Amino acid sequence: MVMEEGGQRDRGRRAPQNFDAIYLSTYRTACKLRFIQKRCNLHLIDIYNVIEAVRDAGLNAVELNAGISVTRLENLVSSLFNQLSKRLPTTHTINPQQSTVLLVEFLLAAIECRLTVFSVKAMLATLCGGKLVDKLRYVFSQVSDSNGVLVLSKFDQFLREALKLPTAVYEGPSFGYTQTLARSCFPQQKRVMLNMFLDIVADPPQCLIWLPLMHRLANVEHVYHPVSCSYCRSNGMTGFRYRCLRCRGYQLCQNCFWRGNTSGSHSNKHQMKEHSSWKSPATKIGRALSRTLGCVSSREPPHPIYPEEPERTLNLANIIPSRPVGNTSEAMLDFLCFSVDSPSRQDDEHKLIARYTTRLAETEGTGVIPTRSINFDANKQKRELIAQLESKNREILAEIKRLRAEHDAACQTSPEKSSTNPTLLAELRLLRQRKDELEQRMSSLQESRRELMVQLEGLMKLLKAQAAGSSHSSPSRPSPSAVRSVGAVPSQAHMYPPQDSLAGVGGDVQEAFAQGRTHFSPTWQP
Repeated sequence: MVMEEGGQRDRGRRAPQNFDAIYLSTYRTACKLRFIQKRCNLHLIDIYNVIEAVRDAGLNAVELNAGISVTRLENLVSSLFNQLSKRLPTTHTINPQQSTVLLVEFLLAAIECRLTVFSVKAMLATLCGGKLVDKLRYVFSQVSDSNGVLVLSKFDQFLREALKLPTAVYEGPSFGYTQTLARSCFPQQKRVMLNMFLDIVADPPQCLIWLPLMHRLANVEHVYHPVSCSYCRSNGMTGFRYRCLRCRGYQLCQNCFWRGNTSGSHSNKHQMKEHSSWKSPATKIGRALSRTLGCVSSREPPHPIYPEEPERTLNLANIIPSRPVGNTSEAMLDFLCFSVDSPSRQDDEHKLIARYTTRLAETEGTGVIPTRSINFDANKQKRELIAQLESKNREILAEIKRLRAEHDAACQTSPEKSSTNPTLLAELRLLRQRKDELEQRMSSLQESRRELMVQLEGLMKLLKAQAAGSSHSSPSRPSPSAVRSVGAVPSQAHMYPPQDSLAGVGGDVQEAFAQGRTHFSPTWQP
């Protein structure tokens, strides 16, 4: 085991060195950071998971320039991977402790100086997985003011922290920080809002060109092209495919193109086109004809158009406390379902059913018909029990309907409004999780109702059986019509299976009591 771990560690050290053979600095930097992202399992964590972890650690209310200890950083990263291990399926497991150690060591090596809240947020937001537009929106929320306008000094600070990542993988000469970078990214004397920020940074500027490329690398890792490479002659390509615009039919796989491999009359100076998907010749011809005839719709914008003015965020600090997700969900579930999950209600219900079942069993075991007073009291208690159970059934149905109405209303929040605020998105994820838990609770209540109706059905059959037995053992011989009516009751009992309402069961039970009073009436008269 130790040798195996050592071998894996050695391979982890050697793998980044192989990327040095890539002669294009942009691809070299993106490949190195993508390797670190996968090695630390950060590709399985999106920006919303980072926001939740930062909020649970209490760093959302701290000043961005405030310092943070190494212990607090370790706790933050540990909570990230512990929550990830709970979300992953059993077929895909990770080692949270190992991932925590690797990521913390890399962050400390990259920062090298004072560790601040902003540096941790910037690096985690840059290295995590998920959609690029979501990460950029979170970055803009950290570098803009309350009016939704970019603050250039804050963006300059973000560039300073984000460009420490290429420097940490020895790409500082190509993507190092300078004081003029922030001013060169945006037009002068112009207010930069969210949509302009997304257009410019996603385009991107030269200093951040490796960031969208890292996301494109993740998207094409499993894309297969059923053509052979013109240099290495491999049967099929995986990842990017590069086609020369001068040499007809000349195509290179990403490994050969990144390392400058050429053959024949092709040269590295020729213009190449990068392909991230495979299209058959028939598809290309159909696409060309549609474009010629004007049947193809115009390209969609690279990102949705967001409102210029930021929406005011809701202060949810007094509604949902800053604590782990599981505890918050359990607290809200207990609060909403208090009236349904009352212990006294369940205890009384089960006690009544157990008491009545025991009394019926004792009556059948002795075979003795109770006296007039006992029969009268027992029948009265049975009628009261049936009425109570039917009332409880109606209450359960009302509670289920109320809970569904509340959560349907809570889930009708507009996604366009919620998508503009990362904090509100995190709260909505909590509400969705609570909705799922409440739906499970309602399904358990329905299962309890079904069991209750089965018990009532059994009680009804026992009542009818008792009425039939008492009619045969009575001194006064009943009329043949009465005997036929009693004998027909069990066959009719099968006509009322358990349903959502207990009206059918209650009607059969009342009919059984009516027949019982008819048979016992001679003994009650003086």
